[in-house]
Amino acid sequence: MKWKFLNKMEIIIRKAIKDDMPAVYGLVMELAIYEKAPEAVWSKVENYFEDFEEGWFEAIVAEVGGKVAGMVLYYKTYSTWKGKMLYLEDFVIAENHRRKGIGKHLFDALIKQAKAWKVNLIKWQVLDWNEPAIEFYKQYDTKFDGEWINCLLLKDALDYWEFK
Repeated sequence: MKWKFLNKMEIIIRKAIKDDMPAVYGLVMELAIYEKAPEAVWSKVENYFEDFEEGWFEAIVAEVGGKVAGMVLYYKTYSTWKGKMLYLEDFVIAENHRRKGIGKHLFDALIKQAKAWKVNLIKWQVLDWNEPAIEFYKQYDTKFDGEWINCLLLKDALDYWEFK
C-alpha cells in the first residue's frame, strides 16, 4: 500500500521481512528510551532474526524514503473467554516521523490483519502517562481496562523451578 502526504512524502505500508529486523529492533530501542527503560530490553537483534523466522511474531512496517519509519509488532494469542485475539506487542513511529499520519496507516493495517485472522479483539497495553498514545487510541473507540494487574514470571524465576 502506498500513500502520498501533503509534503510529497511517500509512505509504503507492508508486511515486515527478515531484512527489516534491525530497523524493527532499533524502533523497539527507541521506544524503550522514550519509556525511560532501555535496560529492560533483554532481546538482541539476533533474537529478532531467529524469532521472526520461527514465526513467534509478525510485523507491519511503514517505509519512507526506502527506510523503515514505523512498525507494529504483533502475534496471535487466545482467550478462553473471548477466543481468537491479536496481541499488539509494540507500536512505534520514529520520533522524526511522528505526527505525519504514519501511525494511523499502520494501525489501520493492523486492524485489516486482525480482520483477516477473524479475531474477536486486539489487545495491547499503554502506559498511563503516555497521553499522546492514549489520545491516538481514543479515535478508535478503544476500551481502556484499568481493572487488570500485569503479572510477569521472569527467566530467573523460571530457571529456579526445575521439575523432575
